[in-house]
Amino acid sequence: MNIEELRDYCLDKPGVAEEFPFGNETLVFKVGGKVFLLIGIEPGDRFNVKCDPERAIDLREQYTEVQPGYHMNKKHWNTVYMNGSLNTHFVQELIDHSYDLVVNSLPKAIRSNLQGY
Repeated sequence: MNIEELRDYCLDKPGVAEEFPFGNETLVFKVGGKVFLLIGIEPGDRFNVKCDPERAIDLREQYTEVQPGYHMNKKHWNTVYMNGSLNTHFVQELIDHSYDLVVNSLPKAIRSNLQGY
């Protein structure tokens, strides 16, 4: 998965907006005004996603490409390196998990406005 495919995948999710709140080098994806994924435009080979803390530990032990979140709360965020060794389906699962964590933390009124929730 490359940065363009990642962007398209994120934007296909209900209620997702993309922003550049930290300058034009970091693309941020939000749902309900809350961040679920960040990716640096350059080099575009890694991204940060939220993760359940226990699952985060398991993923880091299983995959060298999954590391504690760079410049993030390392308990709740992972940095995922897209060096070609992780298959697209797995990367999409990580994105889906992050999106779902954020959506499930939103107030019910906001969740009810999202298709599929």
